[in-house]
Amino acid sequence: MFIIIVKYLSPIEVIDELLISHRAFLDKYYENGMLICSGPQNPRTGGIILSKAPNIEAIEKMISEDPFYINKAADYEIIEFNPAKHTKGFEPFIR
Repeated sequence: MFIIIVKYLSPIEVIDELLISHRAFLDKYYENGMLICSGPQNPRTGGIILSKAPNIEAIEKMISEDPFYINKAADYEIIEFNPAKHTKGFEPFIR
């Protein structure tokens, strides 16, 4: 499982201009089952994406398609972890 921390590099006005295409990009990966959840941080300095991608290479490929990445509007930190404990019902989200 992966946590992707997205850090905005551009002003929020630029982020807002890219938001529709960014969400369409996310939809592709929700549809193929790779994403679990995503959303903006509060305050709005970036976002968080939770993924059950099979490996880091899949994450890197996914990020390369993000309009935020393509337009150099965001930076990404990828954290891989193994959810050793979880709430009941979370099983489908674990690879």
